[in-house]
Amino acid sequence: MKKSGGLLLLALIGFVGVAATLWLHGVAAPRIAAEQRAQQARKLLDLLPVARYDNQPLEQPLPLEDVQLDNSRLLQGYLATLQGHPSAVLLRSQVSGYAGPIELLIAIDSQGRLLGSKTLRQDETPGLGARIADQPNPWLQGFSGKSRSDPGDAAWALKKDGGQFDQIAGATITSRAVISALHDALRYFDEHRQQLLPEAAHE
Repeated sequence: MKKSGGLLLLALIGFVGVAATLWLHGVAAPRIAAEQRAQQARKLLDLLPVARYDNQPLEQPLPLEDVQLDNSRLLQGYLATLQGHPSAVLLRSQVSGYAGPIELLIAIDSQGRLLGSKTLRQDETPGLGARIADQPNPWLQGFSGKSRSDPGDAAWALKKDGGQFDQIAGATITSRAVISALHDALRYFDEHRQQLLPEAAHE
């Protein structure tokens, strides 16, 4: 009798423990998901100066997906607005590097100038092309403020290819790929400005 009572008590304790665990998971899951979304947002939005937008850009995707360009592909895009007016776009770009695809995030302001860029994914050679993922990245920062017309299409290349830009030391192919992706993105923006920057409704 005592034995069966003890087993019943253990079963009851186990049931209460499982129920409590499930309840805690249900309570915590939304908070965890929200924090994960916030971390992802911070990772993607840190290219945009906070004074340039007051919306939630990741909740305003642009009407583009997997667009093939001359040298790269645009995977996704997002619109930043300020007081209801378009202020910048974020473009996720993928280009073939030396060892595999390089995924970039590219921020362009409403005038077509590059606000900044960063590497989201790469498999380049450690110590050489992999330096494209360094944060901060002086080489990538050197492109900020540039546009399709500044320095002009022909100059968007390495100096050894007749262009204006230096390369990452020992990483010609990686450097060439990234420059091509940045130029592609700026050219796409310039040619599709009306589509990418619709007048956003006031929120």
